[in-house]
Amino acid sequence: MIEQSLDWLLHGTITVGDGYLSVREVVGNVFGLASALLGMRRLVWAWPVGLVGNVLLFTVFVSGELSGAVSEPLWGQAGRQVMFAAVSVYGWWRWRQSRGAADGGAISPRWATAGERLLLLGLAVVGYAVAYEVLQHIGSWGPATEAWILTGSLLATYGMARGWVEFWLVWVAVDVVGVTTLVRAGYYPTAAMYLFYGGFCVVGFLTWWRIERRAATAPAAAAHEGAAA
Repeated sequence: MIEQSLDWLLHGTITVGDGYLSVREVVGNVFGLASALLGMRRLVWAWPVGLVGNVLLFTVFVSGELSGAVSEPLWGQAGRQVMFAAVSVYGWWRWRQSRGAADGGAISPRWATAGERLLLLGLAVVGYAVAYEVLQHIGSWGPATEAWILTGSLLATYGMARGWVEFWLVWVAVDVVGVTTLVRAGYYPTAAMYLFYGGFCVVGFLTWWRIERRAATAPAAAAHEGAAA
């Protein structure tokens, strides 16, 4: 039974109309969604769950044949999963080391400082330039868009590990590019997930923003009540 389940996961397909979908692609995205949901709630389990999805999706993109729409591997997407795994290990460690938030979350959301935002901007420019050159050299399917998807995804994941509210906005920018790229490449389940992620990231951003505002106004409110007493 276990062997059959593993074989279905690794080699199974789901027929959709005249085409088919890889089971690994669908399941990998389910794990990605679960990781995002856990991340919005600031639970440490977001990181290991996301790692499982990274492994599954890596195997999808390096094959370059599961959707039947392209023949070349999407190296930007595949490399993104590898880098995700590395940054996720860091995020897992950082959230476990965090003192936690008063409401039980693993970390307290905050806005990045001006210096941190400049750092993100600089990393975005340099990261995109490097990723584009590498992807163009190895012959990836769409280096111009994949370079941003790779760079932006890494920056967003790092921002999540640091607890920056802005990381949700970076994800939105990644999703906008990702949807069009993946539709053109024929990876429809992942494209649909990107579209859903875009809306989800807006909700996540508003959720973390509310938490940050509540934490920022709590000391002032307490001081005002103390003075009134």
